[in-house]
Amino acid sequence: MCGRYTQTANLESLTSRFGLTDTSEMFGLRYNLAPGQQAPVLIKDAFLTASLMQWGLVPSWARNPSIGYKLINARAETLQEKPSFKKSLVDRRCLVLADGFYEWRKSAGGNQPYLIRLNKGAPFGFAGLWDCWRGSDGHVLKTFTILTTVANALVEPIHKRMPVILDRQQRDAWLLPWAGPEGIRQFCDPFPALAMETIPVSDYVNNPAHDSVKCVQAVPLPDRQTLF
Repeated sequence: MCGRYTQTANLESLTSRFGLTDTSEMFGLRYNLAPGQQAPVLIKDAFLTASLMQWGLVPSWARNPSIGYKLINARAETLQEKPSFKKSLVDRRCLVLADGFYEWRKSAGGNQPYLIRLNKGAPFGFAGLWDCWRGSDGHVLKTFTILTTVANALVEPIHKRMPVILDRQQRDAWLLPWAGPEGIRQFCDPFPALAMETIPVSDYVNNPAHDSVKCVQAVPLPDRQTLF
């Protein structure tokens, strides 16, 4: 599961990595993005464009948009079996801009939060799906979900699953026209553990209302608590 993430890269870094030309304020620093909040995602039509969407997918056929809180993640291994994701998988795939995510390791002394990111904190894209819901009053709501897969060796001691992080080649492939159900397999492997790092952070991040640099600041682990 991925229930919180960060997007703290500056526009210059995002432009360099993703070829963005949009300079809008949608790329403000976010240290604790939570479900139900707006976040920038990239979609490809004639070219790659950025759009603000709400985290938590609301299928176009849903009666109530509150279902989005149950669909913040989609398991990559079973996407094709779930009615909520089938249509989006075919023609509404996206990149969710991020540079880290949080998970909590359970222990007898309480849950310890960790910031998990690429080495040196480089920005990346989660594999995502999006949809567009219209209310009876004409209100239009664009939403997204983040794909998850089994955890790699670094993340597994903290949590059994992790978001699907795409490298450059995978990003391009993910946004290509749908190649059929067999194509999803290439996105089910976890990102290499050696390219990532974990940072213990304070329980300040537990509150989704907290969105400051304090969320990502490293703290010492409690006595006798280690990952391995």
